[in-house]
Amino acid sequence: MQGIKKTVVGLTISVAAATAVAGYSWNFPEPVTPIARETLHVHNLFMVIALTLFFGVLALMLYSFWAHRKSRGHVAANFVAPKSRKQWFFVLLPFAGLLILDYGVFGIPAYHAVLMYEDTKTDADLVVKVTGSQWLWEYEFPAEGVKYTSRLTTPREQIENTTAKGENYLLEVDNPLVIPVGKKVRFITTSNDVIHSWWVPAFGVKRDAVPGFLREFWATVDKTGTYRGQCSELCGKEHGFMPVVVNVVTQEEFNTWLASRKALVASAK
Repeated sequence: MQGIKKTVVGLTISVAAATAVAGYSWNFPEPVTPIARETLHVHNLFMVIALTLFFGVLALMLYSFWAHRKSRGHVAANFVAPKSRKQWFFVLLPFAGLLILDYGVFGIPAYHAVLMYEDTKTDADLVVKVTGSQWLWEYEFPAEGVKYTSRLTTPREQIENTTAKGENYLLEVDNPLVIPVGKKVRFITTSNDVIHSWWVPAFGVKRDAVPGFLREFWATVDKTGTYRGQCSELCGKEHGFMPVVVNVVTQEEFNTWLASRKALVASAK
């Protein structure tokens, strides 16, 4: 009996420890923003607690089944009589534990993450307006006077399975969004027709673009590179063909790109 108990307890500890050190090895992209890191931290914390509770309760149930089986002479308890203090204790203890978990262990980290997510106006270095349409994205830098569209460039032959699919199948566009690394970017979303949703998993942000409303979020990307996402709201028959591609570059590269965009705007007038 002692051997079974030690095995179950050891398994519980091993799973909890593996979960704690898993870090970024879950099925998540590498987080590159403070919000993404905070979200992953909260997720990992919840998973450790949930798995610990699961295996703890499972071990207790298995022990109870084994130790109090009928073959050992145990008789089922009679709960018709008035509740004893001991019974009330074991009813109220899980209830109090769940309250502490929900509002303390779970609530405080989640509340901090929500506050961080909603802090869109503090010290923003750049504003980008994102407008969803059926089925493309429009990006605008209001202060800089730059606006352009971003459309899917995956060849139709790949979509119709007449040629081999490329490396970034359905995740490639003609004009990606470009933002500087290490700068707080305030995003404002809206839509021209139906509800869309701008989502880049590595940024840890997803915000619906709702017609007639301006909704906000922010991101400070701390690593240069190309990050891809999709529209995550069912917005019509071409919903699967609305990719999001963001190139995060140095400030110098961003200034050069912005100057080239301004030149295009000027030449079009």
